[in-house]
Amino acid sequence: MNNASKLPALPALTVDLLQESGILIDNVFAKLWQQMGMKTILHRAGFIKRSGTPIGEVIFTLSLWLWLKKDSIGMFARDSLQGMGKDVLYDTMNREDLNWRKCHELIACKAVKSFRKGIKKAFVVDDSVVQRFGKKMPGISSHFDHTTGRHMMGQQVLTLGLSCEDGFVPLDNELFTSQTKIQALPDPFKEGRSAVARRHRVAVQQTKPEMVASLVRRALRAGIEARYFLADAWFGSKAIIKLCQETALTAILRIKKSKLKYRVSEYSDGKMIQREMDIKALYQQSVRKQWKKIPGQKYQAKVVDVELNLTQTAKEEAQWINVRLLFVRGSDQETKAQTGKHDWAVFLCTDRGLPATEILELYAMRWAIEVYFKEARQHLGLLKEQSNHSAAYIASIHLTAIRFCLLVMAKQTQGCENITQIRQSLCSNTANISFAAKLWQVFRAIITGALDELKAILGDAVTLVLETIETHIQCFFIQALQLDPKTLRLEAL
Repeated sequence: MNNASKLPALPALTVDLLQESGILIDNVFAKLWQQMGMKTILHRAGFIKRSGTPIGEVIFTLSLWLWLKKDSIGMFARDSLQGMGKDVLYDTMNREDLNWRKCHELIACKAVKSFRKGIKKAFVVDDSVVQRFGKKMPGISSHFDHTTGRHMMGQQVLTLGLSCEDGFVPLDNELFTSQTKIQALPDPFKEGRSAVARRHRVAVQQTKPEMVASLVRRALRAGIEARYFLADAWFGSKAIIKLCQETALTAILRIKKSKLKYRVSEYSDGKMIQREMDIKALYQQSVRKQWKKIPGQKYQAKVVDVELNLTQTAKEEAQWINVRLLFVRGSDQETKAQTGKHDWAVFLCTDRGLPATEILELYAMRWAIEVYFKEARQHLGLLKEQSNHSAAYIASIHLTAIRFCLLVMAKQTQGCENITQIRQSLCSNTANISFAAKLWQVFRAIITGALDELKAILGDAVTLVLETIETHIQCFFIQALQLDPKTLRLEAL
């Protein structure tokens, strides 16, 4: 998750819906609950409660638990809470047999079906570290947080989502536990074959690329379709590229400036010469002082087509594939003779037919998962439940995603134009990014003309106003593509 640059706050999906005038949130969620067929979904996911409050009412209350203090939420949720008590809610979250992943998957599929057919869709993967304290919290370990550049104790949530022009849907989650300063379970699981016990073993034993592979294949088996796979530099590895090859996904990844070798083929004196070079060597030979301006943007780029061997060891038979490397200069100083040490980035695309502008527009769709993580941490209770049970952690990450899905679907069912516009602005996808970049040039001309008429009154302040507006616009575009200086320097570590 990247919070390197400070940007104007976007409207929060949760706050916007709760404060929208004329909408009774209780009725919205109650009707949506029925329209989605949540009783059937819970039954298919194996959610059963033999006595006491029906499981449907318990899950409904858990979904709205965070918002029970809001005046507009009380009709169903408060009555249910008063009848069942908090112990019932915590007991449900601590159950080791509940398959929260299946419930989340079924709800996410319904959210995805509401999107238009034929538009570009992409799987997006990213992780976020939630700082946690307490010696009695199992599964806590030390993680490197690439947003701050330091290690911290906490839990790392790996999320797979679907991003498109119509919005963003979180599809699946996994907890990743590192092997550094790991806090063991105080007590063994009641049943070693339970859903929670299996998830705990995955969190401890699997690597993140292995987890990503499981998340993507599970989504494909559920019938969720996408054409592209997007991820930042922390997932730019051979394992991820190989996964995309096996699942017929076009990978668009940020790549670190590592020692990974690429094969370049060149003709010299009528002969084909092949050389293997890393990113920095490629930059020195084919990119430095050869930048080309991207139309309508403040940064420059250079495309280099190379080959990459996907094998991990020298003993394996070579598996070369064609890839396109897009070098992008993270500087808006067009007159600068040469780039600095860190102010350029590299994108890898497994489709050589995609032009530079389309690669950047598609990668901008990744920004939606950043918005989701911000929403999840601030408003949706990601890992905020007061429980030290591993089952509660699993329940929390999936409940957070379910709440987001419910909010998106609730807004879509309202049919209010302003709600749809806000939802689209939150998801910051390829259409919004590319169209905004082009539209800004038109708005800039209009604003400049309007300010010129006020120049006699405002004087030199007119220039300052225009420069300030343009700075904020470019800041947003740079943040969406992760071209801010802090991200570039962290990738170089």
